[in-house]
Amino acid sequence: MSRAQRLLDLIQVLRRHRRAVAGAVLADELGISLRTLYRDIETLKAQGAHIDGEAGVGYVLRPGFMLPPLMFSEEEIEALVLGSRWVSERADGLLGKAARNVLAKIGAVLPDDLKDSIDASGLLIGPGEPIAAGDAELATIREAIRSERKVQIAYADEQGVATSRAIWPFALAFYDRVRVVVAWCELREGYRHFRTDRVTTLDVTPGRYPRRRAALLKEWRMVRNIPEQ
Repeated sequence: MSRAQRLLDLIQVLRRHRRAVAGAVLADELGISLRTLYRDIETLKAQGAHIDGEAGVGYVLRPGFMLPPLMFSEEEIEALVLGSRWVSERADGLLGKAARNVLAKIGAVLPDDLKDSIDASGLLIGPGEPIAAGDAELATIREAIRSERKVQIAYADEQGVATSRAIWPFALAFYDRVRVVVAWCELREGYRHFRTDRVTTLDVTPGRYPRRRAALLKEWRMVRNIPEQ
């Protein structure tokens, strides 16, 4: 177990105990020696943790201490690496570049014993089938979602028949081969899903749609019986 992982586990154990807990109990729960436990407690104190107590008495963590923002566990690092690799391979170019930048920034500030785990991760993204064409406007769609803007689109159905739609986009789903905009459709007066490769034209309007994106997303989940993520 890495030192960073030990410190993270120690914080989690202390948070579970509202009253002072003996060092021997902590060491046994973490599977480490008392000497290592005392050293780790001093390290956390140096980082700003308010840990009261001493050897032979017990220790308690005062509320309010937050770990440094990049104190990740090994599993959390693997999740970040896998997710970023998927995005870099499956999302649009700008989002893929952003994912690679995130990994580079994280790697630059991680402790040495965790830094190598990014490049050495054995979690890989397998090759997939070619992504459907027509995704050049993904960045524009994502910006419209963030800013809660109405979007005017021309959309072709499976038979190629195009219709003009004013939509309120509030989510974008990434599948292996297609991307789907989840939106309220003014024409149909209901929630609809639009494949981005069937959007022939797209224009973001200056006006915001009349409801908040979070409210639309919550209502859509209820209508579709989709659990919260």
